[in-house]
Amino acid sequence: MKPINKKSLARRWSIGLFGVAVFLAVEGGSLVAKQNSQAQVLEQRSEEINQCGAQVMPFDLSLTTHTFATDTNGGSQIVVANDPSDSSQIKLIQAHLQEEAGKFSDGDFSDPATIHGAEMPGLAELQRGADRINVQYEPLPNGARLRYSSNDPTLVAVLHEWLGAQNTDHNGHYGGMSH
Repeated sequence: MKPINKKSLARRWSIGLFGVAVFLAVEGGSLVAKQNSQAQVLEQRSEEINQCGAQVMPFDLSLTTHTFATDTNGGSQIVVANDPSDSSQIKLIQAHLQEEAGKFSDGDFSDPATIHGAEMPGLAELQRGADRINVQYEPLPNGARLRYSSNDPTLVAVLHEWLGAQNTDHNGHYGGMSH
């Protein structure tokens, strides 16, 4: 049996560990680059959504919080003024969501299409199935809520998809999604 050359073995281990370290550094660098790229895309999309949203929504987006939630029958959209004493923003929120409730009940989803694009997930299905979706407006002390519900399981799934798409597009500026 040949004796083990400790120097040779140590050199092989060092070369192997160096190779692993280089591999991890390169792979880690590409992962960081991918994450930075994804963050830039999300930030750019969020800015586009904010610009389009400002054209559709009469209240100041920077002074309000939007929350999208799903439940077993559909979900809800809540818009509130960040300052509960800001009666001007509250009135604008309430008037806008009351108007949207009527439009959505009639199958008119043109405002979300303007903000998110005509290819927004769930939008076409909601327009076609509007007569099977119940949209309820509810004023809140600091804003308003729209509740969306349906007895059609397919439309409930579409509502979940649509609310999720809004949450994704409004990433950061808005309150977010809850279940």
